[in-house]
Amino acid sequence: MGLLSAGTPLCWDDTKKVADHIRAHGITQFLHIWDRLKDKNGDELLWGDEIEYMVVSLDNDSKNAKLSLRQTEILSKLNSIVDNISSGIDDAIAIPTFHPEYGRYMLESTPGSPFTGSISDLLAVEKNMRYRRTLARKHLKPNEIPLTLTSFPRLGSPGQFTEPYYNPSDAVSSHSLFLPEQITNPHARFPTLTANIRRRRGSKVAINLPIFFDEKTPRPFIDPTIPWSRSIYPEDSEAKNGAALPDHIYMDAMGFGMGCCCLQLTYQACNVNDARRLYDGLIPIGPIMLALTAGSPIWRGYLSDVDCRWNVVAGSVDDRTEEERGLKVQPLQHDRFRIPKSRYDSVDLYISEDWRNRPEYNDQPVVIDHCIYSRLRQHGLDDLLSKHIAHLFIRDPLVVFSEIIDQNDKESNDHFENIQSTNWQTLRFKPPPPKSPIGWRVEFRSMEVQITDYENAAYAVFITLLSRAILSFNLNFYIPISKVDENMSRAQGRGASQSAKFYFRKQVCPNGNTPKSSGSSSPVNGFRTKNRKMRNCFPPPELPENGVPKGPVEEEYEEMTIDEIMNGKGESNPGLLSLIWAYIDTLDVSPQELSKIHGYLDLIRRRANGSLLTPATWIRNFVRAHPAYAHDSVVTQEMNYDLIVAIDEIERGVRSVPDLLPENYTGGEVDGGSISP
Repeated sequence: MGLLSAGTPLCWDDTKKVADHIRAHGITQFLHIWDRLKDKNGDELLWGDEIEYMVVSLDNDSKNAKLSLRQTEILSKLNSIVDNISSGIDDAIAIPTFHPEYGRYMLESTPGSPFTGSISDLLAVEKNMRYRRTLARKHLKPNEIPLTLTSFPRLGSPGQFTEPYYNPSDAVSSHSLFLPEQITNPHARFPTLTANIRRRRGSKVAINLPIFFDEKTPRPFIDPTIPWSRSIYPEDSEAKNGAALPDHIYMDAMGFGMGCCCLQLTYQACNVNDARRLYDGLIPIGPIMLALTAGSPIWRGYLSDVDCRWNVVAGSVDDRTEEERGLKVQPLQHDRFRIPKSRYDSVDLYISEDWRNRPEYNDQPVVIDHCIYSRLRQHGLDDLLSKHIAHLFIRDPLVVFSEIIDQNDKESNDHFENIQSTNWQTLRFKPPPPKSPIGWRVEFRSMEVQITDYENAAYAVFITLLSRAILSFNLNFYIPISKVDENMSRAQGRGASQSAKFYFRKQVCPNGNTPKSSGSSSPVNGFRTKNRKMRNCFPPPELPENGVPKGPVEEEYEEMTIDEIMNGKGESNPGLLSLIWAYIDTLDVSPQELSKIHGYLDLIRRRANGSLLTPATWIRNFVRAHPAYAHDSVVTQEMNYDLIVAIDEIERGVRSVPDLLPENYTGGEVDGGSISP
């Protein structure tokens, strides 16, 4: 969740005064990193995951599941436990770490050290995830559970949804009608971020998700739970003045978005050029994985007509003014740019200098700071990377601590990260930190977190292997950015993984030569050397002998189902899973390892073809089948309690759900994970 600096945060008016200073010095810091490390080469594959949990307190007597606001206490205990474990074991064994997140009910966990490219590390991710959850669960109260659930279904609903209860009337940072101040992490960064987004924007954020119309849902739907007449803060009238749309679920605070949980993966590349290639290669994959991991159909106690968090989070941090959003027709008077998207949204620009990256793919206007762009170009950076950085830096800093305004730009990257880390996009291109051996990295950010560690590990393994296939086989997934944006919109719809079609490239392999899998990953008669470790350095794609193709871009892609994208469509498009199996065929993998990989990839295959449900569809079906459901789109306290209990039982393996998980799934109650090699 960005920088957690200590100090005195500036209010918005004072932050605005130093915005140019932060941007200018942020670019200086980036250029110092660039000069030192642009030629850094040969870094091995290091990668890791970030998983976010919500801690839920179960009240069995009142049948209420509530968010436990004990983050500070829980983290203090967990960090102490981690320190004790670390002091008593071999230094070669890394203990997972836990971190604070935006919501005071949230925990973030990461491996204690990055995974490498070894097959054993690839297959250790699940037991590491399980260990983290088990460790957290052991040090919670008996009635508390750590859930990997994208959104809490009754966050912001009437009644008590937190433990302890707090009244939304004291929401001094967000001025929310629904969320109390105490929902937010108390570190100064978070309430300041919340307040400064509201002040910069000139109003509260306004998030509207379409309601799911069931048999008895009122038409039109006008939410009776909105306190329309409240008059505590100046923005309280916004809902009745048009911010809350009919037939929609209205939300008005950062906490609704940044209080969501997700699964993110970060990969160290061999060098900056490979990082840029991987970044571009994964951009079209982002919407596909969002739809395939969909897990959030319920918001503020209502069934919505969407399955994913993305637009909620985008709206929750949308700090653009009316001028920047294009709501005022006159020329800009107070702001520098008209900005089409929130600072949390899909990627706007391919950045690789790969010859396959045709200018036609970057078909959307990209707003840039021309002064910063010129400065970067004059320093020797190429056009695309200069545009990428200059596009990020159209944004203002949102949180500035007075004690660190003036920095040593050769030794710090805080000002650069101030802007970089508050551009939350589907992918993040990450320069090396100063004074660190870490290399150029790519972070994959679109996926929703899954209910079980088995699922989360399966998606981590899938993306990791796909990243290797992209670089190893020089796969080409380029489609116009406008089509990626359209895919992001489609991905969030109800049942999109089965009902929607997505733009995808017809021919992804060089010259149409599809790599084939032999079905075996062990060396055959010594004919070909196979690797026990996934490579990280690859030669760039070779130019075709007959030159760069110049056919119409529109003929390069078509609409496909996720089943076709994953499992194949004809000879020219073998499907992502076949390409991954072909890559696995280049590795020396034992039968036992191959069996485990097969289990993970089979989960992806079945989610793609619909024989297993997404978490969002399973949750929606659970609610609609609940005996207390009135077919009016309302998710009551009792229904939410039963849903949360069921999700915990699924994770622990005491409830069988063959429509969601493979029948041989083993839960956390039997397998608590391990960090041993």
